[in-house]
Amino acid sequence: MTEMLSAADESAGLEKLHAMRCTDGLPVVIPTRARVDRLVLATGQDADMVLGTMGPAGGTATIEKVAVAAVMAGCLPDHMPVVIAAVQAVVDPAFDLTEMQSTTHCTAPLVIVNGPARAACGGISGGFGALGPGHRANASIGRALRLAMINIGGARPGESDMALLGHPGKFTYCLAEDEESSPFAPLHTSLGFTPDDSAVTVIGAEAPHSVLYSPTGDIAGDAKRMTEVLAIGLANMATNNAQLRNGAAVVVLNPEHAEVYRKANMSREAVQKALYDLCYQRPEELKRLAGGFAPKGEDRGPVHSFRSHEDILVLVAGGTGLYSMVMPTWCAGPHANRYVTKKVELDVYCEVVIGGTATA
Repeated sequence: MTEMLSAADESAGLEKLHAMRCTDGLPVVIPTRARVDRLVLATGQDADMVLGTMGPAGGTATIEKVAVAAVMAGCLPDHMPVVIAAVQAVVDPAFDLTEMQSTTHCTAPLVIVNGPARAACGGISGGFGALGPGHRANASIGRALRLAMINIGGARPGESDMALLGHPGKFTYCLAEDEESSPFAPLHTSLGFTPDDSAVTVIGAEAPHSVLYSPTGDIAGDAKRMTEVLAIGLANMATNNAQLRNGAAVVVLNPEHAEVYRKANMSREAVQKALYDLCYQRPEELKRLAGGFAPKGEDRGPVHSFRSHEDILVLVAGGTGLYSMVMPTWCAGPHANRYVTKKVELDVYCEVVIGGTATA
């Protein structure tokens, strides 16, 4: 059972939560018993059901504790299936949560939502400004995961969260893939799920790096040049992807840039392979600039930034225009900053009726 706190009123309760360092620095919704119970009920699960352990503090993530974080983040019952799946992803040992929370690097969990949950769970945006303000589901779901990482995982700046600067995605970092605008099959179907499944993929990522490309109408030339530009963003010598290598990364194509690849008849796998081929460094440059991270020995061949093309997640989101985004990553930890995908179990969630209106 979670610890119960008391305060004279909600204003005093908010100040108490701030003083206890239980917030992300912004005002939160006070997690009253009624509000928490409402979200627990929506999950269709027992409050004490254990989802896993969250490092570095080793706190036990139960349905109730996650619901507390979701209330504080402003979540609706509709959002809970995705929140739960995101928590299940980061507590998977392959995610290296303890190490990611403790690193000095500016990494934060990016939540990517696919399948029917995009609409069923509060309308998660994959369009214009999907990673910015104005999208309640995106903001609340990503923030719920962060507040769980603070209050269950115990990650607090300068103590256990050792990020030197962090980045704004450490408040919230969540979007849906725009499957309807994509020339590729939905991302989750490339990861072993069916189109009718809903899935959440979480990866520890830097803030988005803007990539500018203006198509010329030269089908083959555009695809080649745009891939070169994306590869520069992913694995230039200033990135961990180039110096530490062997992690994973994310490419978010806007619909216009995705159309370049459609016209060139390139599948997601073809794009991934083309990026993999271009994401490399010369050993002499690594030795000159990367210090102790440079490969040992006298090998003069290219040093690839990724172990496989499958390490580069490619999806479509955002408004149509000149800019796509790449998210380099940390590339460290026992599993080298792996992404983890979990199914969103929509069928187990219950309706919560409020004032005659059904939700969740």
